Amino acid sequence: MAAQLALTRVSLAKDLIGLTSAAAAPKAAVASLSKRAGFRDGAMLALRFVQARFLSVWGLLLAAALCPPKVFADFAIFAALANFVSIAALLRFEAVFFQTSGRQHLGRAFRLALAAGVIFLSAMAVAILFAAAEGWVLRGFGALFLISLASRAAIRLILAEATAEGDFATIGNSNIVQALVQPGMMLLLIWPLGPTALALFAADAFGHAVAAIYLAWRRRHSLLPLMHPLRWSRAELHISGRQWKNSPTYLLPSALLSFGFSAAPLLALPLASNPVLAAHVALATRLLDMPAQMFGAVTIPLVMSDLRKQEGHDRQRRARLLTLGMAAIVATLFLAIALVAISADELILGGTKWGGIGDVMAIMALFYGCSALVGPLQEMGTFSSRPHDQMTANAIALAAAAAVIWGVGSLSPAVLVAIGLVSLARLLLHLRLTWTGIGDARPIGARA
Repeated sequence: MAAQLALTRVSLAKDLIGLTSAAAAPKAAVASLSKRAGFRDGAMLALRFVQARFLSVWGLLLAAALCPPKVFADFAIFAALANFVSIAALLRFEAVFFQTSGRQHLGRAFRLALAAGVIFLSAMAVAILFAAAEGWVLRGFGALFLISLASRAAIRLILAEATAEGDFATIGNSNIVQALVQPGMMLLLIWPLGPTALALFAADAFGHAVAAIYLAWRRRHSLLPLMHPLRWSRAELHISGRQWKNSPTYLLPSALLSFGFSAAPLLALPLASNPVLAAHVALATRLLDMPAQMFGAVTIPLVMSDLRKQEGHDRQRRARLLTLGMAAIVATLFLAIALVAISADELILGGTKWGGIGDVMAIMALFYGCSALVGPLQEMGTFSSRPHDQMTANAIALAAAAAVIWGVGSLSPAVLVAIGLVSLARLLLHLRLTWTGIGDARPIGARA
């Protein structure tokens, strides 16, 4: 927190000095302030996300120590399923928020995404009630899954609106709130309920619910006008749904395929004949997934908000510049991770049961580094007039990874290298789309 406060003070002082010295050149002053504000927003958002990670990790480690491994495995399945289904909750209409900078456009897209979410969650509620009546799931678990799903959908919706409007402070603070609430509730619920799956499921559901409520409260002055009763009409929803029909047709399958591909290394674990290698891969997956998620959480809001302000060829040039910057950051970050992992393996872990994990992490750094960069590139692809190319790239990559895993039939370093090369090929396809397909034509659903 002290670093955050110091960064704010230093940036504010520099902005004031810059504006004073450039008083005779208003345009230069505005441009200078915009660049400095963009850097400050990025640095503050990154700092808040790192703070959130450090705040949450201690509660998770303590909960992991208290709960049996099977309970944590069940919780991992619960969270992964909720994350996967929540991608479809808004039918990816939230991607339309960024295509123009107009408030009227944002309002139409927001109401369409909200209506789609309500319909989707209603259908999920009916499906969960039916499953509970048939005895397929416990009613309590079904109710918690629905709360978790609805909260994730609300977070996705409001974060997209906040990103479109450039409210990075709310985005960063929401990470802090969830990082404090969810592990805290986990520990509080383990005390009366014991180290059970119910305690972890409830903590996940209510932790996301609190984060959604916080976001809604912080953005209330912006959201309430968008949801005003006088602005709703069936005719508008029908027209908007037809105008942006490519979102559920192409962007939604693309996002689901991308989520599936991100789990490719885990798909090979059941085929492992070497339990030590399987343990190394499982731990490397957790360690490498964190920087990949952090990179996406910081860059996506900044990149999408920036591109929303651009039009035509200016947007294409800006997309190329941002892509080069992100590629340099990812290459440096994951190369450093690979080198540190190898060094730590030789100096510290040699001769222990974790000896050799450095080599595994170095191999898998290619997969996760490419996946980390694809995250923002995929979101940038929503500005393209060729969304089917993005979906095709993800489908081919997932099919190729599955073919490699099942074709070899066992987990080995060679399989990890092959999956990494597939991830690299997928990245090149996304780079091609980003480099040539943004700005030259209207995005999906844009009117002439």
